[in-house]
Amino acid sequence: MTSTERGIAAAEAHSAHNYHPLPVVVATAEGAWVTDVAGRRYLDMLAGYSALNFGHGNRRLLDAARAQLERVTLTSRAFHHDRFGDFCTQLAALCGMELVLPMNTGAEAVETAVKTARKWGYQVKGVPDGRAKIIVADHNFHGRTTTIVSFSTDPEARAGFGPYTPGFEIVPYGDLAAMEAALDDHTVAVLLEPIQGEAGVLVPPPGYLAGVRELTRSRNVLFIADEIQSGLGRTGRTFACEHEDVVPDMYVLGKALGGGVVPVSAVVSSREVLGVFAPGEHGSTFGGNPLACAVALEVLAMLRTGEFQQQATELGEHLHSELGLLVGGGAVDAVRGRGLWAGVDINPSRGTGREISERLLARGVLAKDTHGATIRLAPPLVISKEDLDWGLDQLRGVLEG
Repeated sequence: MTSTERGIAAAEAHSAHNYHPLPVVVATAEGAWVTDVAGRRYLDMLAGYSALNFGHGNRRLLDAARAQLERVTLTSRAFHHDRFGDFCTQLAALCGMELVLPMNTGAEAVETAVKTARKWGYQVKGVPDGRAKIIVADHNFHGRTTTIVSFSTDPEARAGFGPYTPGFEIVPYGDLAAMEAALDDHTVAVLLEPIQGEAGVLVPPPGYLAGVRELTRSRNVLFIADEIQSGLGRTGRTFACEHEDVVPDMYVLGKALGGGVVPVSAVVSSREVLGVFAPGEHGSTFGGNPLACAVALEVLAMLRTGEFQQQATELGEHLHSELGLLVGGGAVDAVRGRGLWAGVDINPSRGTGREISERLLARGVLAKDTHGATIRLAPPLVISKEDLDWGLDQLRGVLEG
């Protein structure tokens, strides 16, 4: 067996089959490139679903992590530590908010947002106990916990995991009229992805996010923006909501907040909203740990320069211009996205999304399919124009072949 075959065989034999990875075993990585156990290099056009916005092995992030590793990595929230206050202060400032509740994974942050909204609804809005309702959109992806899959419309994520958690109403994504009709006196929050990533990088119609902001404000309902994938530079702005000059009541953040080094997530909101918690009502042993805070503080410093947002804007325009040329020729049916993020709908005559991803792998490009016919492209924001063009050349070669 080859080194690749041995690595895959061990994983297949001793890990739960909850993923279907492409047949590559990564050993090292730097910037926008990874190298497998056989020494072959691949251009990473997925970036850990936006967790690696700043590239693999970013020196600034690794140096921050190394320095903290020598000091203290975990205290639990039973005690204060010297990185926590700065992290919360700087993340709140980046978001234009007041308070931060740190967690670890994106799903944990979404669960935290759900609990926060319900608590706020009972304590502040005055919704009768047990009657709080949260409105979500179809085709959403907010995580895979039992509560979150309860309001998923994806059979793969949902089927076989009931009984499901009540308290959610699903409306069509991008439909303001349906949103307005769903709002009632028991509605405590609207939870949306400003751009739906797992669904195929779906961008809502112009004015939708602003319309949701107006509706929620008029009905005393929290607008929760899940920016776990779309936030922190990916779309060319710090937050995707900024493209419509929208400020939600709550940001849900993750992935790139940990720089691809450690899992870091957070809910960020006002004092009125996050102030509903009392000690003991919510928490996490690792949430806001010193190592996570040290890495995230460096992420925040990098974002404050604006250079990564600018890179995503400039290269994103180039990416979408080049991808747009593929539409209408029989190989690509549609392209969507914003910044360095794109969903490419492959014409069935060229193969499935999985087959296209496998052919790209053979040409040295890592990308991933979703929902059958779509491939997602989300390279690290540090990718060079030359490398991006090379990757696009490989995509053209696959589609033409």
